[in-house]
Amino acid sequence: MDAAPWTVCALRTALAEGTVRPSVLAGQALARSNQNAGRNTYLWQDRAWTLAEAASAGTMPCGDGGPFGDGGPFGDGHGAFWGLPISVKDCLDLAGAPTSCGVRFYRDLNGSAARDSWLVERLRGAGAVITGKTHLHPLAYGITGENPEFGDCLQPRDSTALTGGSSSGAAASVQEGSAAIAIGTDTGGSIRAPAALCGLAGYRASIGRGDWRGGTHLAESFDTMGCLFRDLADARLMAGLFVPEQTERPGEFTRFAVVEDSFLHDCDPEVVAGLRNTVRRLEARGLRSERIDAGWWADSFEIFAPIQAWEAARIHAGHFEQIEPSIRERLEWGASIGADELAALRKRHEVFRERIDELLATHQLLLLPATPVARLEAGADHGKTRGRLLRYTTPFSLAGVPVVTIPCAAGGMQLAAARGADEALLELASQIAEGTAI
Repeated sequence: MDAAPWTVCALRTALAEGTVRPSVLAGQALARSNQNAGRNTYLWQDRAWTLAEAASAGTMPCGDGGPFGDGGPFGDGHGAFWGLPISVKDCLDLAGAPTSCGVRFYRDLNGSAARDSWLVERLRGAGAVITGKTHLHPLAYGITGENPEFGDCLQPRDSTALTGGSSSGAAASVQEGSAAIAIGTDTGGSIRAPAALCGLAGYRASIGRGDWRGGTHLAESFDTMGCLFRDLADARLMAGLFVPEQTERPGEFTRFAVVEDSFLHDCDPEVVAGLRNTVRRLEARGLRSERIDAGWWADSFEIFAPIQAWEAARIHAGHFEQIEPSIRERLEWGASIGADELAALRKRHEVFRERIDELLATHQLLLLPATPVARLEAGADHGKTRGRLLRYTTPFSLAGVPVVTIPCAAGGMQLAAARGADEALLELASQIAEGTAI
């Protein structure tokens, strides 16, 4: 098990067969950490602590497999995430470690967390081994992975490209092989964009799935949990991260809709080619496709951005001067939005969400690129990048729906389903990767 790439199923199978131990995987993960040019995949790590966690996982007694009742998904009496190296975005508390939210001010203000966040507690209880807390765009309020305080997050496999954000270190940790799964968050595309830009699979959960105790919000109306991982075939296992693992077979899909070409006017040609190929892959699985006019989605950013800014301004009130200038400007703008304007925006959000719900009721699934570009050049001027990328991601952020990012030869595709259909969506994603029939 020395050679990358790691996949969840391969590692977990090896653990179940006893050919590798959690402590060995943890040692390998630590050796691979911070392999990007900035050596900043992680904002916090403690090698001795992680190795002790791995040793503890190795002595966990076998249960009955939990809800599976047959020795667990890998037949060894442990859950799906036992013994796996997993990184956690540094906006989720880990007992004994600081939570920076990508800003030194908060790292110093908060000090060490007194207890684990709900999700970290859940992971540790399942025997997962936390490898550290990963880099993020300041406050999780950006989509490029640039950070003036901790350094921009560059891809381990390409030092001239940004990872994307805000779950920047999460993507880097999977790409470099220091984590089998990376926990992130997604407000306006913070799982989907780095997954697409780094050639990884991603899962953004339905809004409301999981518990945010011990997690720092950016904008509660849109914040969701999620993860990045290397192999799309592992997608079905991710359903158990944020809710109890299910034993019932999820529902199946028979159709999907893809956006008309007019929506793709600013897409790189290789990204459009990836979309066409994904359509063919879905059709090969037996799903019927239909084109839809998504012109009205152009309103999504102008609805999303001010609500996000207003909610973020409330969370960070009193600390604006501690935040880097471009984000400080958004916070100040959010604080200036009055009650009447906000009420009108909330109404537009409600209408937009209802229209997406209607589309999904008709078509079951919606497909479009996760980003219009296949890479973000490090050191370039990305002043206009945020708006360009969020045009693709904010329609699903407003809808609060689950999304799987499907990696392509260049970039990645978003496949969205109705809220609460996470298990069925993840099962389909695995089937796409495996080439199995629906």
